Parts: sequence; structure tokens; C-alpha cells
Amino acid sequence: MNRRTWVIAVLGAWALSLGWLVKREVFRSTGARLAAAAMAVAPGGLFYRLEVGGQQVGYSSTTIDTLPDAIRVENVFVLDVPALGKLHRTDARSTAMLSRALRLQTLEATFDGDLGQFAAHGRVLGDTVLSIAIISEGDSQMTRIPLRGPVTLPTLLPLRLAFGGELRSGRAYTARLFDPLLLTGRDVTARVSAESTLVVSDSADLDSTTMTWVPEHFDTVRAFRIDHDANGVPTSSWIDAQGRIVLASTKSADDQGFAMERAAFEIVYENFKKRDTARVARGSAAPGLGEIVPLTALVAGVRGDPPERTRMRVRRNGRDTLELVQAGALQAHAAPYRLPSGDTALARWLQPEPLIQSHDPRIAAQARRVIERERSPARVAELLTHWVHATVRRAVPQAGSVPSAAKVLETGRGDCNEAATLFVALARSTGLPARTVAGLIYLDGRFYYHAWAEVYLNDWIAVDPTFDQFPADAAHLPIAIGGLARQVELVPLIGRLKLEVL
Repeated sequence: MNRRTWVIAVLGAWALSLGWLVKREVFRSTGARLAAAAMAVAPGGLFYRLEVGGQQVGYSSTTIDTLPDAIRVENVFVLDVPALGKLHRTDARSTAMLSRALRLQTLEATFDGDLGQFAAHGRVLGDTVLSIAIISEGDSQMTRIPLRGPVTLPTLLPLRLAFGGELRSGRAYTARLFDPLLLTGRDVTARVSAESTLVVSDSADLDSTTMTWVPEHFDTVRAFRIDHDANGVPTSSWIDAQGRIVLASTKSADDQGFAMERAAFEIVYENFKKRDTARVARGSAAPGLGEIVPLTALVAGVRGDPPERTRMRVRRNGRDTLELVQAGALQAHAAPYRLPSGDTALARWLQPEPLIQSHDPRIAAQARRVIERERSPARVAELLTHWVHATVRRAVPQAGSVPSAAKVLETGRGDCNEAATLFVALARSTGLPARTVAGLIYLDGRFYYHAWAEVYLNDWIAVDPTFDQFPADAAHLPIAIGGLARQVELVPLIGRLKLEVL
């Protein structure tokens, strides 16, 4: 072999090797790329201050443990919301086991707050089914949720973005999320909108004058801004190259809203533990007109039904005006179909959920008794609204319970959460697309947390079984759709959203 032939052979072999390498790296599956990248996940814990308007209202932590064939991620969320002279605590914890390709395998979650107490144990079966056991008040129920592919948790979305190679400005990534605290799933799109350098405290020292912990040393972190609504409200999260949150916030340039900021353990936990809780609670004892009270009207002691409002104009933060209008009779009754609905675009709102057992024989039988032979969507919605209002006795939920439709049907008592959940389960069992809505209701000059429902007629129409309104009046200000909101959803509004009825 002469020199020229030898060189050609060597170059050819090199080209074939390079081509094989490029093919392997460029065209290998997302799972393979994630598995390779996840090998670099560093174990350890991170701590975060939860703030509203610059004041700490809680703390959060994320702990990652790397195992030989899996990754364990534990999240803790503790929040104290002041309302009517008391601190109302929400304590949410979850532990997820992920494969090395960052696919969810098992899930353990607990929730303890004003809405109730429950524990959830989940397992993904072949990327096609999420099997969940929910334990509340000693009762256990099993639910299987069909999946269209791999599912992740809201808290794991940054990790998925980082190790999926999505951290490039201008990129958008859509993921199927399951929220273990709201017990609902949905598709969320996250957009990488910017890249910058942030400064965070990595150690703390005790200030002997104020007896509080203050930053001692700082670290510079390269971070990417991700815009999303994985937690139910529009949020901007800055995450580092390892998928760890540095800063997350709901505030805009001129609003002081909810923020989650990474800091040293002592700053996050010790300062929160030693704060003046009595002063914080006293400051909420007498809410002013237009203020938000993060409790239901029943828990807050408001009695009687509100007068119906056909129209309400609300000024937000002194500048934006929002006009709320009650659906008219013609709009509420003009549905272009008969039950059951066959619209595939609405199929999600006909399926059972962990707390909305629309396929339960007792739920279906009761719905049939209420509507008899009626097949008009509007008339069915109206009949169910009146029946739930007349049947569910208004009472503060028993400690440790959650708003399960089957349980509410059995006990016949509950708050707005229970009434909305039962209504939606009954409606879905008849083939009427329905979903829960959580937000604020205007009563006696203040805005209280409230839950109601929406049914699809010619459009989504609000109905309120708690106050026997079909359609619901203009005093309802929606915040979260498709899941019962908790204090977690209302916190971003406290101190940020100022409402004035015009």
C-alpha cells in the first residue's frame, strides 16, 4: 500500500468514526441524553426564603440523593399566612423517586392545611398509568390516571429542563406535569427567556445586635430565566445549569409579590423560627375594605348569602380595570348539543380524578335521580346546582378531611370546596363537561377565598352550588382552574394584588 492509499484509508476510517459519533450524540433518544446528563447530578440540599413584599412568610427546601440506579428528590414547603388575627399554616412535603432518565417512578406526598389533611402514594406503571392511593381521615381510595407519556412534578421541571439540554434562550419546552398537592395533571410550557448572573448567599453569621442571621459570603451563579405557570400562577424562575432554582418570583417591575430566594440554612430557617409571630398575626386582625382574606367566608364567620351582582368593575393595583359580567340567561342556556357530550376537545373535563369520582356508582346513580330524563346541558347544570345547594349542609370541614366528592355525598356537609367537588363529579357522570374553579368572591367589602364550578355549554359558564347561583354572578374572580386552590395559590396575591370595587 503506497502512502497516498494509506492516507485515504486513514481519513476514511476517521470520517466513519466521526459520523458514527455524531449520529450517536445527535440522534440518540432524549432518555439516553438525560440518563448521561443525570450522572452529573450533585447530591445535597438547598434552602429558600418564601417572601411576600419583602417579609418572610415561610420556607422551602429541596434535597437530592443520588442512588446507583435512581435519584431521590425531597421537597418541603412550609407557609404561615396571617388572616383575621391568626397564622394559618400549610405544610406540604413530597418525595419522588426518579429513574436515571429523570422519569418519575414513585411518589409520596403529604399535605396539612386549612383545606384538609391527606397522604398520597403514587406509582407510575409503564409510562401509561399513574396509580395513586389517597389516605384521608383513615379512609383510603385508589385512583388510576391514564398518562399520554412520561410525567414529571412541578418541582422537578427545572431539573428536567437542565438535563434535557433545553437551557438556551428562546427555547420552549412542554411537559406533562402532575401536581401531588392539587392532585391534578396538565401540560405546561416553559420558555427560556434570558440568561444572567445572580449573587446568592452561601453562608451566614449571627448579628449580635439584632440576633438575626445575615449573609457572610456570597457566590456568583450563572442562571437562566424560565417563564412558566407550573405552580398555577405565572412565574419567572431563575435556575442554574444543574436545574436548581436560584430565585422564583411572581412580581413584576412595579409589584411586590411572592418570591422564593435561595439562601443559607440559618437565614432561611432560624430567622423564620424566631420571628415575632404575635405581631404578624395582629396585623391581619382587621382587614381593610378591598383586602384579600385567604380563608373561605364560612371559616371567616361571614353569614348569609351575598346579593347577586350582574356586573362588577374592579380596579387592580390602582391602574388596571377588570370588568366582571354575569352570563346572561340566553348565553347560559344556549348549548348546541345534547348530553352526553361527544366533543373530544372536552374529554379531559369528563374524566374522573382522585377527588372527583365521577365513575363511582353512587355518584352516577344520584345524578340520574336528580336529572331523570333531562338531556339539555343547561337544564342539567341548573338541576344539579339546586340539588347540591339544598343537600350539602354548610359546615366547616372536619379536621383531617379533604373535599372528596364520594365523601361529601355520604356525609352531606362541607364548605365551598366540598360543594364544588361534588357538583363537578355529578356533572361529569351525566356527560356534562365540568371543572372546579378557585379564586375570590366579593362579600361585605372584602375578597374571600372561594371555590365554584364551570360547565361547558356554548362556552365555559360559572355556576356556584354553594350560593345556589346558575349562572354564578359577577362577584366571582377566578384564579385557578381545574384544581382546588390552597393558600399556596393565594399567597402571590397577598401584598401584590390590591382590589378596589368601582
